Amino acid sequence: MTLQDHVVLVTGGAKRVGHAIAMAVAQRGAHIAISYRSSAAEAQRTVVALRQHGVEAQAFRADLASAADANRLIRQVHRRFGRLDVLVNSAARFTRTPFTQLTERDWDQELDANLKGPFLCALSAGRLMQRQRRGKIINIADWAGVRPYRDYLPYCVSKAGVIGLTKALAKELAPHVQVNAIAPGPILPPPGMSAALRARVAKRVPLKRWGSPQDIANTVCFLIEGTDFMTGSVVFVDGGQLIA
Repeated sequence: MTLQDHVVLVTGGAKRVGHAIAMAVAQRGAHIAISYRSSAAEAQRTVVALRQHGVEAQAFRADLASAADANRLIRQVHRRFGRLDVLVNSAARFTRTPFTQLTERDWDQELDANLKGPFLCALSAGRLMQRQRRGKIINIADWAGVRPYRDYLPYCVSKAGVIGLTKALAKELAPHVQVNAIAPGPILPPPGMSAALRARVAKRVPLKRWGSPQDIANTVCFLIEGTDFMTGSVVFVDGGQLIA
């Protein structure tokens, strides 16, 4: 599949990694829909930047943990652009939740944002793509879905779920729809992380540095344009952290 004149939906496309993904596919000629929940100002600024690449772009507000909102989002994108070729499930939460303070609410919020949302979007988009007999779904997982770390139990479990969801969807939607995941390592430090802690994280990575959102965006572009013979795969973009 080529990106030129195709339609890509990037959830959480207003900020951080989602923003980088949206910009990268727009630069290759794709028309872009992005979703946001509360980042309205950032979403509108992103739409303006996307349109500067000569493509169509629009932002849609949605709470992706709501089936009604997720279904409506897919319908709105299809109505606005006439098709949906690629779904990138990038919207996510990353919240520190020490075990001694962990609550049911923490669990629900992380699983809703990071696993239920991608499932609901893929459910609606996948059915549309099956009718089209063509499409791709790319889920943003995390290396911690395979090697969890302390103080982020709901987050790590949610990303493990995204990996399982990817493989199960790949079977359900074959042969016409390919479903793959990207598992980033240290790409963007969370807000408030000190320089000393960032340096310690980099030291543990075999490549001895942090990656960048562009590394993830480039991998998304590869999964769309580079091959149509991958499904159910998880691509680790982690500087070798998984093997450290």
